[in-house]
Parts: sequence; C-alpha cells; structure tokens
Amino acid sequence: MHIAILTFEGFNELDSLIALGILNRVKKPGWRVSIASPSARVRSMNGVVIESQATLEEASAADAVIVGSGLLTRDVVADAALMSRLQLDPSRQLLGAQCSGTLVLAKLGLLDGVPACTDLTTKPWVQEAGIEVLNQPFFAKGNVATVGGCLASQYLAAWIVARLEGVEAAESALHYVAPVGEKEDYVSRAMRNIAPYLHKEPASV
Repeated sequence: MHIAILTFEGFNELDSLIALGILNRVKKPGWRVSIASPSARVRSMNGVVIESQATLEEASAADAVIVGSGLLTRDVVADAALMSRLQLDPSRQLLGAQCSGTLVLAKLGLLDGVPACTDLTTKPWVQEAGIEVLNQPFFAKGNVATVGGCLASQYLAAWIVARLEGVEAAESALHYVAPVGEKEDYVSRAMRNIAPYLHKEPASV
C-alpha cells in the first residue's frame, strides 16, 4: 500500500510532515508513505530542504495521494508540463488535498461538481476555478477529500487510514500523536469530522 504526499517547492511543512508522521503510525508490512516531488529536493516556505522519496509518476500509481500546499501552488498549476505528470484517478486512488492543494485538484478537473475545503488565502482562487468552497475543515465525496487549515492535515491523514485500514487504525494513529491528557477528546473531535464521510471500512480502491 503506497501513500504519496505531493510536496512542491515552497511547501508548507505542517501539511506534508504532519500527514507523513500520522500515516507512518500504521505499522504493517507493505505500508509505504512517501514524499513525492517533481525534483530530487524541494525547499519549504520556511527554508527547510527535504529529499524526495518518490517521483510524480510513482505518485500517480500510488493507492492514495495527498496534494500538499505551499506558497507557489499557483505556479504549479500554471506549469503545464508539471501538471501533465500528475495522472490522478479517483476511480483507483484515494485523493486528498490540503489547503492550496485543493487548487491542484480543481485544475486537474477532479472537483467538478464537488464542493471543497481550502484555506482562506486560497479560497478565492478555488472559487475562480468554479468550485464551491465550504466553511468547514473537512469534506469528502467518494474517494476525494479536501481540508482547509494547516492543522486539518490530521483529519486528512486519519481519513486515509480509516478508508484503507479501518476506523480503529485511524483512532490509534491519532491517539499516539495527541497531547497527553487530551487524547480522548482529540481523537473524538477528529473522528467526528471525518465519520460522516467514511464508507464501510476498510475500503479498497
């Protein structure tokens, strides 16, 4: 099972790395979580340089893909050559987008007729792309989910774990990272946000 986190130049560390940490709480043979980038290294919005673990082509073949956000997302969607490398398909993949990553899904035509979540900065750009933006942290329809706000990345990661491995696995992953003394409340709130959008679990894609 391969989950790829699309991480572009100027990426938001909270989006890519929180999801990476939570998804890697699943300890199962064959479970792989990768930072997927268009180049060997990418620099974050705050100057943190990380190495890519997968190509965009590998991400396009992954079982689940998260599209992270960053300062340069509008440059990403304006780059036809880069966008052509993203062959994403919700009929065979779980797809999630974080904040401005929602704009990427919109420009790929994967949100047609589907409302979405995004951050407040990106909201007008997503609306210009013809997508209704919801005032909530998480929304999913079928195999496509979007979140708004950096710390909503926990909801996106939990949704993917719940869809692929079941609710108990998602709750366990969240419980591990939750603050001590607040774990039950933390897990309950997160699951309350994603529960209305879960199919029978675990789901195959």
